[in-house]
Amino acid sequence: MAGDVLATKLRCPLAFMFAIIHSLSFILETSFLAAMHALFEFALLCFMSFFTMINPIGVIPPFMSMSEGMDAKEGRSLAIKACFTAFIVLILFALGGTVIFSFFSITVDSLRVVGGVLFFILGFDMLQARMRPRAKEEKELAQAYQTDLAITPLAIPFICGPGAITMAILLIKEAHDLPQKLVFFTSIAVVMFTTCLILIGGQRILQILGPSGGKVMMRLMGLIVMVIAVEFFFAGLTPLVREMLMISS
Repeated sequence: MAGDVLATKLRCPLAFMFAIIHSLSFILETSFLAAMHALFEFALLCFMSFFTMINPIGVIPPFMSMSEGMDAKEGRSLAIKACFTAFIVLILFALGGTVIFSFFSITVDSLRVVGGVLFFILGFDMLQARMRPRAKEEKELAQAYQTDLAITPLAIPFICGPGAITMAILLIKEAHDLPQKLVFFTSIAVVMFTTCLILIGGQRILQILGPSGGKVMMRLMGLIVMVIAVEFFFAGLTPLVREMLMISS
């Protein structure tokens, strides 16, 4: 009888402890799942935002035109350099974009205007089918030209345009802890890697079309790029004019 009473007294605290441990485990598991769900949502937001803003499919036409006359190795090198440059630029603007914009009093609308001008000049050159230097036999000139194309206008502003830069500045402010910051930077890397693969595939399409098909594609895409440039230019100019004239939208 005394043994039964002692066993009962021991079971009560043990059961209470097991209940507490079970409750704590459930709370921790629920919190972990909630944190992982929130992290996944943030990762999806970052990836879709950058993928939409960069629009790798839309970068294919100018890339195909700029890589006209290049072999597979040169085209692959151009795509890798451009995507790597765009990745570095997005990281720099994410870390210090607000400071840079404030220090130089730069607005996104001003960036759109400049981007529109660059687009128009590029589109005009594409329309004239003169994207490659005439002295193709000069290897150093061709390599320098390829590097210039990779930095601008391909990396900036085609891949890393005002929309992507603005998105980087805004999303980094939503990354409040280390896991979210890691997700943010990883999302940019994944989008750039995907863009690079898409551009390399587009260069192979150009090889299939051949020289004549490439020139036709270049002129057609040049016209489209010029139209996009006009839209881009006025999308940035309109708010600036409204601000100067103090006209409410």
